[in-house]
Amino acid sequence: MRSFSDRVIDFNSNLHYTGNLPPDFQVINPFMDNPETIEVMQQFYQKYYHDSNKRKFIVGINPSRHGAGVTGVPFTDTKRLESECGVKMHSAYTHEVSSVFMYEMITQFGGVHTFYEQFYINSPFPLAIVRKTKRDKWLNANYYDDPALFEMLKEYMIMTLKEHINMGIDTSEIFVLGVKNANFIHKLNKEAKLFGSLKVLEHPRYIQQYKFKEKQMYIDKYILTLNNLL
Repeated sequence: MRSFSDRVIDFNSNLHYTGNLPPDFQVINPFMDNPETIEVMQQFYQKYYHDSNKRKFIVGINPSRHGAGVTGVPFTDTKRLESECGVKMHSAYTHEVSSVFMYEMITQFGGVHTFYEQFYINSPFPLAIVRKTKRDKWLNANYYDDPALFEMLKEYMIMTLKEHINMGIDTSEIFVLGVKNANFIHKLNKEAKLFGSLKVLEHPRYIQQYKFKEKQMYIDKYILTLNNLL
């Protein structure tokens, strides 16, 4: 019987977006751009997901170019991949603010083993998106930042969400990170009828940037919500 880790590794190893994009948007695929990303991603999932347990689904937006856009592991930069998960990446060194919050929460939840044996994190669009500015700089973008972008990605996102479900996801309820993200996940869910209820949590980046002084309150909220106590 194939394990949860086998399914995730196969999914990531075969990720490839070939659809259209609006002008000034690009997709970053770390699994194609950096051979070590495949290696560390495999190590991570074999370490924490090598079983057939069903897991609850935590749904992000899309990877950042400094988090999963490098490591291949959602909400995990190279610093926390090594310090918290024991997987070292040699070809890159990244710091991502959402990763800081997530691993503080995971530590208080009970640690990485306890957390990952219960939860699976990914996104409707599982690759990083960047957008060119007027000064020709590339910045992180969200799949919903442009109406044309969302429409171009919609069918692909529904397809990937179905693939996540097939890995062994409990579809009765999901946990969605970000209020705006939840609005779009609701649209996808209404069309494709994928999940039961949606529980919405503030996005880690929002908390780190705008609610940092209240961070512990949000960590407590995450833990209570994920334990179905809120």
